[in-house]
This record gives sequence, structure tokens and C-alpha cells, in this order.
Amino acid sequence: MLKVEELTYNYISQFCDFEKDLVLTNHFHSDWEADILIINEEGFSHELEIKLSKADFKNDFKKKYQNQKTKEKFLKHDKISCGDYPCNQFSFLLPQGMVEAEDIPEHCGIIEFYHNPDSWKTTFDEIRKPKRVHEEKFWKLFDKDLMLKIMARNLYFKKLEVKGKFEELILPPKFLQKK
Repeated sequence: MLKVEELTYNYISQFCDFEKDLVLTNHFHSDWEADILIINEEGFSHELEIKLSKADFKNDFKKKYQNQKTKEKFLKHDKISCGDYPCNQFSFLLPQGMVEAEDIPEHCGIIEFYHNPDSWKTTFDEIRKPKRVHEEKFWKLFDKDLMLKIMARNLYFKKLEVKGKFEELILPPKFLQKK
């Protein structure tokens, strides 16, 4: 079975230009985590949500969130469809034939993939292009410098985790002390 990390790698290596696009995986923004977030050189953003099972897909429409600032409660896809969402476009990345196109909201793009376990090749087919839900550029909604600093900090902490050095820190990061 193809792992999410392998699927992500296959997709971004085939369709993203790392010299022009900022490509983030498992990036937390707004009130949820984006499996793949692509911000192009013009500043427009596209979030891709990976779903590997029908149950996981159906649960995505039940996800309730609370805005951290306003405390407003909302369903994820209600927020996306009305344009009150930072990303300009939203797509599902799904196994071929898993969900019928009519079961996916019209504003969402649909990208199906087929993974051949014998050749280990993954092919992608864009079934429907995503609609642009608003025209605001990502960097008008987010502080680019702050985001880059947070990304650098997170990369450093991941490096420490991978090397097994996290426990050796004398002064743990402030956000870890709030447990």
C-alpha cells in the first residue's frame, strides 16, 4: 500500500516547480493542517487534501473548527466554499474511482491517482479543476516573514527529533512548556 508520504512526494515532484512555488506539506494554517499547500510566484495558493478511504473523505465534511480569535464555530467546507478561507483553491487528491465527482462540492478540484505496485509508478489525472474561491493573495493574509521564521524553527526542531537530541535540550522551547 502506498504511504501518504510517498504519494505526496510523487505528486509534488511531478507538478511543482520548486524554483517558483513555495511547497509545504503537513502545514498548519488557519484552523487546520494542509496535506499539501502550494503558493505560486504570484502569491495565489492551492491546498490539496489527501484522502485514501471513503470514511476519511466523508469525515472531512463533518470536521468542526473554532476560530482561535473570534471563537466562531464552523464546518471546514462551509468556510472554504464561501471564500472565507485563506487559500484561493482547494482540491482533493484521491485514489482512482474512490468517490464519484457528484459527491464532491463544485468548488473543489478533483485529482485522482493510480499507483501501480509492480512498477511503483503513480499516475495522476485531474478530473476537475478547482474554482478560485477568492482573489486575495496568500501573502496579503499572512505575514510572510513571520511564516518563514516559524518554518525555520519547526525545521530545526524536526532535525533535533530525527537526531534524537530533543531530550538533551537544557531549555525546552516555550511552546512545549504549555502542556
